[in-house]
Amino acid sequence: MTMQTVDPRALRDAFGAFPTGVTVVTACDGDGNPIGFTANSFTSVSLNPPLLLVCLAKTSRNFAIMTGAQHFAINVLSETQKDVSNTFARPVEDRFAAVEWSKGSAGCPIFSDVAAWFECAMEEVIEAGDHVILLGRIEAFDNSGRNGLGYARGGYFTPTLASKAVSAAAEGNIELAAVVERRGEVLLLGVDVLALPSIDAHDGNPTEELGKYLESLTGLKISIGFLYSVYEGKSDGKQHIVYLAVAGDGEPASGRFQKPDALSGAQFKTSSTADIVNRFAMESSIGNFGVYFGDETGGTVHPIPAKGAKA
Repeated sequence: MTMQTVDPRALRDAFGAFPTGVTVVTACDGDGNPIGFTANSFTSVSLNPPLLLVCLAKTSRNFAIMTGAQHFAINVLSETQKDVSNTFARPVEDRFAAVEWSKGSAGCPIFSDVAAWFECAMEEVIEAGDHVILLGRIEAFDNSGRNGLGYARGGYFTPTLASKAVSAAAEGNIELAAVVERRGEVLLLGVDVLALPSIDAHDGNPTEELGKYLESLTGLKISIGFLYSVYEGKSDGKQHIVYLAVAGDGEPASGRFQKPDALSGAQFKTSSTADIVNRFAMESSIGNFGVYFGDETGGTVHPIPAKGAKA
């Protein structure tokens, strides 16, 4: 069987469809100087024994120090720490001057105001193509209760802050909807007339409320991403709040996934729905998403910053 040539940029963009958290990995060099870099290739591995992992590129300027370190720490950034993520993703000399931090029990830099942190002993360094996997045994950790900073499609998302801003701006009759995508296709309800899945909002957290509805509707695992569109519906008198979401594998119990660029002759429930689907088709083709604010007839798309986390 012949292996198909993989376009690294296209593969990176495909990986970017999966929403992740954002961390800064820290350690100290042989002279006790702090080092650190932004990473979103982090995951828990085991509760017993307590293990986690993070991936490190072999081209990283921290490669030799990190792979030779006896201990390292994972700082899970909170949703107010985008500037910290940007600082540690760039070749800035005195990165640690821009953040408040202290040393953990093993000497690793621990940041203030993070969502959580883990200080680990290096369990194993595992070869993995153009990266290595740093497998850490957790020796100390803390959980602040703050919400973590999210990252997907080359941009940050902060669901809780977005929800609060929307709730403050929109009072009364609110409808929540989602562009639920999977590998470039969008979940649409209906046969002759197509619609996005939507519910009327209540007093709960909008993203939690919408996520539960979508999972109940489809029977699939759904991850709510960033805010995608906020607009006033003049025809129905509702304030519409639309999120981008990602669906897991499986056949949906309701609706079906369709390629948005193949729906030019389709009939949609509203003109706004058609506009949203068409915008998603265009933005997903270039991998650059924005947030729309306005009404049914006109508004502004605010680009989502593309600078940030590095795998």
